Amino acid sequence: MTTSARTRLAPEARRLQLLDLGARLFATHSVEEISIDLLAEEAGVSRGLLYHYFGSKQDFREAVIRHAVEDLVAQTAPPATGEPIERLVVSLGVYVDYVLANLTCYRSLVRAAAGGTGEVQALYEEGRAALTDRIFREDSLGEVVTDTPQSRLVVRGWTAMAEELVLAWCDDPSGMTRDELVGVLALSLPALVDLV
Repeated sequence: MTTSARTRLAPEARRLQLLDLGARLFATHSVEEISIDLLAEEAGVSRGLLYHYFGSKQDFREAVIRHAVEDLVAQTAPPATGEPIERLVVSLGVYVDYVLANLTCYRSLVRAAAGGTGEVQALYEEGRAALTDRIFREDSLGEVVTDTPQSRLVVRGWTAMAEELVLAWCDDPSGMTRDELVGVLALSLPALVDLV
């Protein structure tokens, strides 16, 4: 019989490892299904260690949600070069792929943001704000979309529409291909902003 040796990690490295595992669990479990017990079992660590790093079940969930939101924002960053719409198409393609790969988690996050705690709602809004702000940067669509209160309102509405379209498409992709979906989303943004 063999036993595996545990690797001792620095506290921040261990915390990051646990957050990564929590995010992976969110890919197949809802926010409500993720528990300290489940993570401890999957990580092969004690519940006490998890409470040491996260304090409570709610603190753990919020930390994992923050980690997932930051990961989404980082992964969907548009490329630094290319025409603005091309960069948007690439970013949206990554977003669609991210949602597909993490559908249970993403859907759970959207539901939790709609009816969850104030902290979960705030984390969701931070992510949405980061994605919206990105549109107005010069290295994104800033040269095409002027930053005004009206255009910010339209971009915020477009973001909600994009989220709903992608989730609906994930449920039934028979209406259009992934590339058609990405094209509709990419072309609709400047068209909507042009209306204001």
